[in-house]
Amino acid sequence: MQKYNTSYSSFSQTWWNKLVAIIALINLLLVLFNLSYLPLRDVYLRNSPFLVSFYDPVKSIEPHPYTERYIHTVDLLEQQIPKIETEAALKTKLLENLREQSTNLLIEDPFLAANKFGTFAKLKRRMQYHMDTLSAKQAFDRFWSIEYLQNAGFDSELSFFERKIKPLLAANYYRNVDENGLFIDNFWRIDIYFIIFFVCEFLIRTFSIARKRNDVSWWDIILRNWYEGFLFLPFWRWLRIVPASVKLHKSGLVDLEQTLAQVTHEPAAYLAHRASMFIMVQLINQTQDAIASGEVTRALFKKDRIEVNEVDELDVIIDRVLQLSIYKVLPKVQPNLEDLLRHSLRKTLKSSNFYQALPEGLGIKMIPMELTEQIADSLTQTVYEVLAASYADTEARKLVDESIKNFQRALRKELQSEKIQSELLPLLVDLLEELKLNYVQRSVKQDPTSTLAEAEEIRQNS
Repeated sequence: MQKYNTSYSSFSQTWWNKLVAIIALINLLLVLFNLSYLPLRDVYLRNSPFLVSFYDPVKSIEPHPYTERYIHTVDLLEQQIPKIETEAALKTKLLENLREQSTNLLIEDPFLAANKFGTFAKLKRRMQYHMDTLSAKQAFDRFWSIEYLQNAGFDSELSFFERKIKPLLAANYYRNVDENGLFIDNFWRIDIYFIIFFVCEFLIRTFSIARKRNDVSWWDIILRNWYEGFLFLPFWRWLRIVPASVKLHKSGLVDLEQTLAQVTHEPAAYLAHRASMFIMVQLINQTQDAIASGEVTRALFKKDRIEVNEVDELDVIIDRVLQLSIYKVLPKVQPNLEDLLRHSLRKTLKSSNFYQALPEGLGIKMIPMELTEQIADSLTQTVYEVLAASYADTEARKLVDESIKNFQRALRKELQSEKIQSELLPLLVDLLEELKLNYVQRSVKQDPTSTLAEAEEIRQNS
């Protein structure tokens, strides 16, 4: 039963995380649409007029009175055209009104408030090009004259206006401002519900985690999820792409691992290369300082040094080195030791008075030489067997351990002498300096991106 409850709880948590991620995605899409609405309003107006009529009130957008009245006057003119039969009847108030409105349009520039300078310039260029004149005022005055409309044809000219001029006039708008002179934006009325949801979900999740885990506090959880604060801000809403992406990735709806790896590849490679070089150089410098100041010697040999366990690492290292020397190294160098011992015994024998007194000939002098070779072989083999047997035998091991301890004490004492330290420490410092220079030189030649690519390949294959 408990297993079933655990599985059900995990299943519910997974689907809840996916639901929250979807809501965060919807909110992000609304935010992006809201940010792009004004720059792309003309596109929405051409392709989806219903959307514009629905969302204009959210941005507190209204048709501009100048351009709206201009379009309405043209519509009235189109309605009167079929009823007009004589030239005198064409000289109506509508055409005079349109010429007057055109003049006011060019002087007042109603497109200025909506920052639609390009639209207004396009409108004037189209009319100038159509009327073949460099003056926008002359172009509009002539276009709305009785003579021109009769000669060019009402239907064709009004069709030009409907296709080329009216959409530009309709794209203009007027935005209401508040008492501070700022444009009114009612998007917060939609966004407030998302903010309340995200705040409540964050607090409930924080409380739930803090109740289940005693090792973290409320504040720790809030700091670890700091990026979710972008969901609560009524400004800089575009930053919600960060928490929305994280929630989508954590919920498993979208795998952003590869995307993040590619996006951060170059910066990560450069920063990792610089950081690793800095860490290595800093580590070597600190080690050099510790060696030069004698801190390493004091830390290794003082009795009351801090230890992470009850094991004396130096003793263990020396013991391990002796094991390797006896069981692995000595068998491999035994022939060399035999040759060395033969040479030493032979040289000692030749320089002795006994050997010099032996008569020449009959091979008598060869007997001591053969004897020295046998002694050297036997002595070397005996020493190796004694060492191996002593290290394996319990009783003999005690004697070996005592010898090792005496060796360690003597070595420690000698290493602490000022004379030895004055000889060894500069050598260690120089060795580390060479290591540092060689490392930096190699790291400069290496391509950090190839190293990062290799690390990413290892991670994917693991």
